Amino acid sequence: MIRYEVTGDHVARLTLDRPEAKNALSIEMRDDIVTRVREARADDKVRALLITGSGDSFCSGMDLRQSTVGDAGAGHFDPRTTSEALRAGVQAFIRELWELDKPTVAAVNGTAVGPGAHLALACDFVLTCEQARFVWSFARWGLVVDAGGAYLLPRLVGLPRAKAMVMLGEGTDGCEAVAMGLAYRCHPDPASLASAASELAARLAAGPTRSLGLSKMLLNASFETTLAASLDREAQAQAMAATSPEMREGMAAFKERRAPDFPAAP
Repeated sequence: MIRYEVTGDHVARLTLDRPEAKNALSIEMRDDIVTRVREARADDKVRALLITGSGDSFCSGMDLRQSTVGDAGAGHFDPRTTSEALRAGVQAFIRELWELDKPTVAAVNGTAVGPGAHLALACDFVLTCEQARFVWSFARWGLVVDAGGAYLLPRLVGLPRAKAMVMLGEGTDGCEAVAMGLAYRCHPDPASLASAASELAARLAAGPTRSLGLSKMLLNASFETTLAASLDREAQAQAMAATSPEMREGMAAFKERRAPDFPAAP
C-alpha cells in the first residue's frame, strides 16, 4: 500500500497507494513511511524525496478503524495506548521527514486530512493543484490536534489562522493554501502538478545535497533558538560545507562560467 522507488535522477518517490480508502493510513502504511524515509536517509543514491498519493486523494488521515481512538468508550480501552501509538506512528514519520537531511517535496494531488495534511506540511516544498483541499476534523471527533499539527501550523500560517483550522475545522483549497503560506505553488490539475513536482524534486536532487541539508537544519531550528545561537550554528554549518566536494565544484563552476555538476554528498 506504499509504493517506493528510486529513479535515475536520484529521487526517491513514495506513493500512498490505497485509493479505495482515499489513501487513509493503515498501521502498516504508517510504519512503512517511517521505514522508507529512514531508507532514503541512508541511501547515497537518494538525493531528494517526493511524496504523493494515488487516485484523487493525497491522504485522508489515519484509518480510524485501525486507530486506538476508535476503541474510545469500550471497556478494554486504555488511553495510554493512544499516546504510545502516536509516538511510534504519526509522530515518528513527522519527525523523520522534518529531520531528514535531504530535500523533500509533497505533491498534494487531492484531499489531505489531519495527519495526512501534516504529512505533506512536514516536507520542505508543498505543491498542490486546484482540486486539492486541506481539511482538519479533529474537533468534530472530539480529538486533539496531533501528528505535529500544533507545531507545524502556527509556523506556517500564524497562530490565529492555525486555531481556526484546528478549533473551528476551517479548511482550504490548493490555491488558498499558497496564499496563506501552507504551500509553495498551486497547479491547474493533477497532471501538471505531477510534472512540476517531478521537475522540482529532480532539480533539488541535482543540487548540493549536503549544503541543502545543512541549510534546512538551520531554517527548521530558527523558531526555537536565539539569534546568537543561530549565528553560531550557521558558522559551524558553513565550516562543514567548506570541506565538501560540493563547495569545490560550486566554486569551480562559478569561475569557469558553467553549470555545476554536484557530486553525491560524502
